[in-house]
Amino acid sequence: MTTEERLYKLEGIVEGVMAVLPERVSALEHRMDLLRQEVKAEIAGLRQEVKAEIAGLRQEMKGEIAGLRQGVKEEIAGLRQEMADLRQEVKAEIGSLRQEMEERFNGLRQEMEEKHDGLRQEVKAEIAGLRQAVNAEIAGLRQEMAGLRQEVKAEIGNALNKAMLYFTALAAALALITFLR
Repeated sequence: MTTEERLYKLEGIVEGVMAVLPERVSALEHRMDLLRQEVKAEIAGLRQEVKAEIAGLRQEMKGEIAGLRQGVKEEIAGLRQEMADLRQEVKAEIGSLRQEMEERFNGLRQEMEEKHDGLRQEVKAEIAGLRQAVNAEIAGLRQEMAGLRQEVKAEIGNALNKAMLYFTALAAALALITFLR
């Protein structure tokens, strides 16, 4: 087969396809329009179903929230009652502890006062004894100081006498040196 024949045959095929093609394209466009309408209808139906489902869920959630709200209110009321009961128990416990502490404190105060009085008497007796011992020690020290004072006076007198002798000897030596010169 020659190129012309082939070309001629190819033209026939193209003409055949061109004759059939517009029909098929319009059939395809028609089918696409139908499918588009079906999809739109299906989307609209789904949209309605979703809206209905959301509305149902919304109602269900409102009911659950209302139930939960009521449950929480009841729980809070119960907790408030428990708190009030605990508050009363704590007040009673604090009152009894306060009473017990006051009794213990009063007992300790009494005991401390008794010990304080006893210690005061002991301290007074100890101070009186120490005072007598200190007075006796002071009297002994005074006598000792008086004796030491006499000794010191005597020593000072002796030292002054010796100093006078030395000065006299020094004056005599100086007078002799002056005279010999």
